[in-house]
Amino acid sequence: MKLKIEHLNKTYANGVKALNDLSLEIETGMFGLLGPNGAGKSSLMRTLATLQEADSGTAHLGEIDMLKNPVAVRKVLGYLPQEFGVYPKITAKQLLDHLAILKGVVHYKERKELVNYLLQKVNLYEKRNKAVKSFSGGMKQRIGIAQALIGNPELIIVDEPTAGLDPGERNRFHNLLADVAENIIVILSTHIVEDVRELCQHMAIMNNGQLICKGKPQTVIEEIKGQVWQKMISRNELEHYLQEYKVISNKMIGGKPLIHVLDTQQPGDGFTQVLPTLEDVFFSKINTVSSTN
Repeated sequence: MKLKIEHLNKTYANGVKALNDLSLEIETGMFGLLGPNGAGKSSLMRTLATLQEADSGTAHLGEIDMLKNPVAVRKVLGYLPQEFGVYPKITAKQLLDHLAILKGVVHYKERKELVNYLLQKVNLYEKRNKAVKSFSGGMKQRIGIAQALIGNPELIIVDEPTAGLDPGERNRFHNLLADVAENIIVILSTHIVEDVRELCQHMAIMNNGQLICKGKPQTVIEEIKGQVWQKMISRNELEHYLQEYKVISNKMIGGKPLIHVLDTQQPGDGFTQVLPTLEDVFFSKINTVSSTN
């Protein structure tokens, strides 16, 4: 199974060009889509999920024309949006049962077996009679993946799935996604670089509605090997370094900025060469500066 996107464009009524002549091919497995907020990731995900129309371009999932035949897409699609809303008092079991009916699983026995299987798969069977509203963030995301699996989908889209999760919930969710992605296409849209590094065999980076990088995580890291340098500086020096060097990121370590600079040669005194990370690739490609505490 292959997802092939060609020359996709989308401009909103306010003039924002969310997708700009975007072309991309994705095969079976976990595919990571990175980008800063506003890069166009959610616009692409919503278009592929048939929640909005593109202005022009094509998208095919196998033999399905996704833009011309959204009904066919929905039959083989699993979707976990950034905000997975739930009914206030409904239990996990009731939620999955209801969604299974909506997806065409009309026979009670078949539906019961499916719901129980999904609850066990996401390790929520013991919580099946609890209101989903009372679940933790990680549990809600796991029930979100369970509903996305109804109907044996060939494509699953997850949009910012680990934002706000604690480390333990994030690890459990990672393991679940990795298991799901063995035989189908799973697109992981996120701004969290670690999620892509840990989970995805292939990836792309978006900015301003365009693809600016594509490949295997390790391959794109190798492309800037020998070009990343770091230095600890004082806070009052930061502006000078931002003006004089190609600073791709800075973060506070012990109250002082640790900057990473992209250069093919030694930038100056006090800089030491470091092995690049996917985060370095990300910031070098979007040509911005990160300031994290």
